[in-house]
Amino acid sequence: MEHDVLSTPGHLISLASRSFARLSEMRLKPLGFGVGYLPALMALRDGLATSQRDLARVVRIEQPSMAQMMVRMERDGLIRRDPDPADGRSSRIALTQTALARLPDACDALFQGNREALKGFSDEEAEHFIAMLKRVIANLDGLGAGAAVSQEPR
Repeated sequence: MEHDVLSTPGHLISLASRSFARLSEMRLKPLGFGVGYLPALMALRDGLATSQRDLARVVRIEQPSMAQMMVRMERDGLIRRDPDPADGRSSRIALTQTALARLPDACDALFQGNREALKGFSDEEAEHFIAMLKRVIANLDGLGAGAAVSQEPR
């Protein structure tokens, strides 16, 4: 049986992701945010992370990518780095007043985009769709963890 590659979940999720990213970038740029900033800024605001390592773990990106993003966020006046009193080699990351003032508008812009993307979905359908996406992500994370274990030298 032939398969339609353009209708696979991976391809469709990728298309949706790129469309969300374009829409988010268009709406967030005037507010001084990059599309990838929001998860990190929200983690800082909510106290889920205070270090670069913690942020990378919470946001689920690699350390080098997080380091580059932090440079941009610091340049844009959204975060500051303070010496960690417990470890002089490390920094504690904190939001600036600028970030705190702009975050509500940025979140509103993202939520509006999500509402528009889910136009025509009932609340129940939207919740079900989100739950299914979370299951797909968990399945993929499990496969990734299994692949990493199977590639370790014996």
